Amino acid sequence: MATEIRTVGIIGAGQMGSGIAHACAVAGFDVRLHDVTEEKIRQGLATVNGNLARQVSKGSLDEADRRTALDRIRPAVEYDAFGECDLVIEAATEDEAVKRKIMVALCPSLRADTMVATNTSSISITRLAAATDRPERFIGIHFMNPVPVMQLVELIRGIATEDPTFEAAKTFIGRLGKTSTVSEDFPAFIVNRILLPMINEAIYTLYEGVGSVDAIDTAMRLGANHPMGPLQLADFIGLDTCLSVMQVLHEGLADSKYRPCPLLVKYVEAGWLGRKAKRGFYDYRGEHPVPTR
Repeated sequence: MATEIRTVGIIGAGQMGSGIAHACAVAGFDVRLHDVTEEKIRQGLATVNGNLARQVSKGSLDEADRRTALDRIRPAVEYDAFGECDLVIEAATEDEAVKRKIMVALCPSLRADTMVATNTSSISITRLAAATDRPERFIGIHFMNPVPVMQLVELIRGIATEDPTFEAAKTFIGRLGKTSTVSEDFPAFIVNRILLPMINEAIYTLYEGVGSVDAIDTAMRLGANHPMGPLQLADFIGLDTCLSVMQVLHEGLADSKYRPCPLLVKYVEAGWLGRKAKRGFYDYRGEHPVPTR
C-alpha cells in the first residue's frame, strides 16, 4: 500500500532544498525545512520568500497563495521535528560521506512508515539506501535546478526499493505538477550522465585553447540552440558539483572519457565555484558577468 504524502521534510536549505520546499508548499504540502544551523534555515526561507514574490510579480501566483505557501513551511531545527513527516528528502551537498551520515542520524527520528528520498544528482541510490533502516522505503528523487521552474524529476530505484515506494514517489511528483522520468541506478543517472561530460568537454576546449569562454558559450547558444552556454551553465550548477559528478562517473564507470578536466579541478581548488562564489568561468562581482579567460 503506497503512503499518502501530506507532510514533507527537507534536509538542506540551500539552492536545491529551498527550491524543493518552494515547489512542495505551492502544491499544498506542509513542509519542515532543516539545515545545520538556524541561520541557514532562515536564509533558505528568505530565498523561498524572494522567489515566491518574483512569481507574484510575474503574475504566475497571486499574493494570497504566496502567503499560504510561505505559512506551510516551518523550520525543523532538529531531526525530531520530522516525526510527523510522510516523506523526508535529503538535499545536502553532493558528498556521499555527508549523505550517509545524515541517513544514519535521521532514521531514529522517523515513523516506521516514513519514506526517505535523496536528491543526489549522481551517487548510488542502493549504497545510500544501505545506510538507512528502510532500504525498501528509500528512493532517488532528483530535481533539476531551479526546482520551481524546471519540469523534470528523475526517479531512481535502488535494488531494494519496493513498488509502493516508487508509486508514492511518482504520485508525489505528479502533484507537484512535474513530469517524472525513470532511470536505472547507474552513476549520474540520465541527465547528468549526458550533460556533465558535455560541460567537461567544453572546459577541455577552453583548457586546450580551442576557444575563449565567450567563444565557447556563444557557439553552443547560437550553434546548438542551447538556452545558456556550457560554461555559464557550469557556473550556475556550481563547479564543485560539476567536479563531484565527473568524479562519480570516472570512478563508477572506470572510463577515461569521464576524466575531470584539470582546469575544472584548478578552479575548484581556487574556490572559484561559479555564481555562488561570485567567480568561476565568469566574474560576477561587477554589474555584468565578465569571462575569466
